[in-house]
Amino acid sequence: MKKKKNKRNNILKTRKKEEPGFEIKNPLSTLSEKTQRYIFSGLFFLLAITILFSFTSSAGVVGAGLTYFLKLIIGTVVYVAPIIFILLGIIILQNEESLKDIKNSLIISGLIFLAGATGIFSLAEIKTSESLKNNFIWNHSGPGGWIGYIISWPLFKGFDFWVTFCIFVIAVSFSLIIIIEPFWKKWKESFEKEDEEEEKPKNKASRESAALLEKMKQEAKEKLKMLDFKKKEADNSELPALEIKKAQKGFEERKKENLIYKYPPLELLSNKSGNSEGGDIELNSAIIKKTLLNFGIPVEMDEINIGPTVTQYTLKPAEGIKLSKITTLQNDLALALASQSIRIEAPIPGRSLVGVEIPNRKRAVVGLREVMDKNDFKISSASLLMALGKDVMGRSSFSDLGEMPHLLIGGTTGSGKTICLNAIIMSLLYRNSPDELKLILVDPKRVEFPIYSSLQHLMCPVIYDAQQTLVALKWLVGEMERRFTVLAEGKSRDIGGYNSKQEKKGEEKLPYIALIIDELADLMSVKGKEIESYVVRLAQMSRATGIHLILATQRPSVEVITGLIKANITSRIALKVGSLIDSRTILDSSGAEKLLGKGDMLVMSKEFSKPKRIQCPYISENEIKKVVTWIQENNQIEELLEGENNYIELEEKTNSLSGELQKAMETPEAQMDSFYSKEDPLYEEAKRTVIASRKASASLLQRRLGIGYARAARLIDILEERGIVGPADGAKPRDILVGEDSEE
Repeated sequence: MKKKKNKRNNILKTRKKEEPGFEIKNPLSTLSEKTQRYIFSGLFFLLAITILFSFTSSAGVVGAGLTYFLKLIIGTVVYVAPIIFILLGIIILQNEESLKDIKNSLIISGLIFLAGATGIFSLAEIKTSESLKNNFIWNHSGPGGWIGYIISWPLFKGFDFWVTFCIFVIAVSFSLIIIIEPFWKKWKESFEKEDEEEEKPKNKASRESAALLEKMKQEAKEKLKMLDFKKKEADNSELPALEIKKAQKGFEERKKENLIYKYPPLELLSNKSGNSEGGDIELNSAIIKKTLLNFGIPVEMDEINIGPTVTQYTLKPAEGIKLSKITTLQNDLALALASQSIRIEAPIPGRSLVGVEIPNRKRAVVGLREVMDKNDFKISSASLLMALGKDVMGRSSFSDLGEMPHLLIGGTTGSGKTICLNAIIMSLLYRNSPDELKLILVDPKRVEFPIYSSLQHLMCPVIYDAQQTLVALKWLVGEMERRFTVLAEGKSRDIGGYNSKQEKKGEEKLPYIALIIDELADLMSVKGKEIESYVVRLAQMSRATGIHLILATQRPSVEVITGLIKANITSRIALKVGSLIDSRTILDSSGAEKLLGKGDMLVMSKEFSKPKRIQCPYISENEIKKVVTWIQENNQIEELLEGENNYIELEEKTNSLSGELQKAMETPEAQMDSFYSKEDPLYEEAKRTVIASRKASASLLQRRLGIGYARAARLIDILEERGIVGPADGAKPRDILVGEDSEE
């Protein structure tokens, strides 16, 4: 029985010990380490404030009693006590790793400073008082307080006054150095970091410094190659095309050398620009990380790039995570971020990161002047360099039309398609004189391009209908074939090499020709097959001859952007489209349906492995008028040239091609025969065959000329259009409208 009672008592005692009510705990132990630091730091700041107010008798009885007690302990050094308490509060408040390791050394240095300062005051009192020199009074409190007297009296007895004074001064000096050094080092680093951030744009990451350095190295290498190239006396035809291009003069050099033509200044364009607002960046970054983690995708957030239209949040997924899992969560991320649409770029080209692009709260207006006022635009030697806008990192983007060599633009109404075309045209006008670049503008809408009608760069008046467009395309095909003959005779591979040779000889150069169509869908609906055939032929072969096409449409369907056109025009710009199908038609991938409109676009060319998001620059109608008017008023050739003969020679040189095309525009019917003759060498023979036999059918031409049905039917159509044969009338034979002895 006794054993059972003892067991039960032991169990009860054990339970009492385990119960929480019997255990005494530190009330601060339940708080977090951060909260504890704030509490202790606040207490030290409170002590400093109390002592400061007690000096003016404004801290009450507690403040006066605290100051009296400190005076007994440390004497006159009490006036430094608030500074000491404030430093202790700051030390406790800090949580940086760099300050964690030196907290103890800072506290010890503070105690050494206190001992040295009190010792100096007490030492001065001991030297002047004979009673204090000889007798040690343990409860004495003088200017140095009780602590100072206890420390200084034994040292004074052992080392006398001057040695003891030096000891205290050295102790105070070293303690101050130890206390100030870490704070000074930290402040210095923060100042240097702020200076670096001010020099860099706000939206650029630190990694760009390395890229800039690499770019400068590449530019230096290119300059050295250019110097070596100039020293060579060999013919340009024996050098690679790349070296010839690098040896070409930059835009600023050509601008200074051209004394006849005055290039328009950038001051004509508006310099209005604004800053974008990306919203709460930290919150959005945390939401992205948490949302992906909820779906079992742990990620690490990386840098954040604030662009003019969107903010790009970059993240690095954990190893073993498929990118397809992240891309399928677009709608879930848009819901979590309360965003109208987001775009995921997985991966970012050239980096092991995934980009999540979120629309900004406030979009920044990107002006054309802001983009063109960059060294990349001024120094480049590319004649057909176009200012495309700014990317998601806020960097200006340019592209060379000569390298593309043709461009296809698609986007819905209101997406910024026409403004994009205007920005491209203005970029070309700012870099080229009329004898360097010729433009053919096609505007079926009749309201967009008439503003350029007074430009000397135009080869013909602005074209408004499909028939004139067809004539212009046929003329371009003939001009392309003529240029191939000229290049072959000059033993040059392309127009760049030919013009370099002509410039050395002082002879006439070939101008670049750019055909710009604002609405391709309207033309394709009227004369689709004919326009498609000529567009495809120019796209296949005209690059070397300096003829380039820029085609824009608001209906990116397969009837307008056919397979042949897409296959031969690989550089494309997609603005906002209405559906995923339209995006795939332009880019062969999704993404354009997620764009925000108003110039937000995706650019695809051989320079980018994946479509690159760029905000197109805005240019108003008033700015275009200013530039066109300035060019017209400041480039009156009669006023710039001294002699009449020089004027006539230059006028003939710059307008020879324009005269040919304008003649074709004025009399398209009369020019049809020459175009068809150039296009099909059997046209004349087919005409003679039909007139001689007094019959007209595709089967007749097949038998007589030994050609296929498609070519024979095409020749019959040509003969009908030229008025040689009559129209088809069911099963009846066609009428022959000319006689055997008639001449055209």
